[in-house]
Amino acid sequence: MPKIGFGPIIDDRTRVLILGSLPGDASLKAAQYYAHPRNAFWPLMGQLLGEDLPALSYEARLERLKARRVGLWDVIASAERSGSLDAAIRSPEAADLRGLVARLPCLRAVAFNGGLAAKLGRRILSDLDGAALIDLPSTSPAHAISLSAKAKSWAILSDFISQ
Repeated sequence: MPKIGFGPIIDDRTRVLILGSLPGDASLKAAQYYAHPRNAFWPLMGQLLGEDLPALSYEARLERLKARRVGLWDVIASAERSGSLDAAIRSPEAADLRGLVARLPCLRAVAFNGGLAAKLGRRILSDLDGAALIDLPSTSPAHAISLSAKAKSWAILSDFISQ
């Protein structure tokens, strides 16, 4: 049975779109982006925005992202996968990234959360005009580099968020 991702978290003011690969088991079970307790996404975004996002409810986190013009989605709409690792993804069905970015008139950057998201997303959006494509280290706990190293790479997003 395929695992199916979530819908995009965007609005017509979205300036930065962060794309993961496909939600892991913890996220699918909770019906929340980046729900695994050791995933660094919410702490990293909290640092970038200067807000304690992990302390907020999930709904409040999403509202804070949208207020700061940050959107979320995934490059894969559905796939076969045992467990949560990207390496286990089989038969991926791409999300309609081109259709989504066409609906985002303020888009300035598309950031890929991890290697698989970058590989697939860049293939789909290779000729995107007017927005930077940015590869970032995965926030997954399976990507074993320190939070501070991830934070240094993710800091590039502050240039696009603060514009």
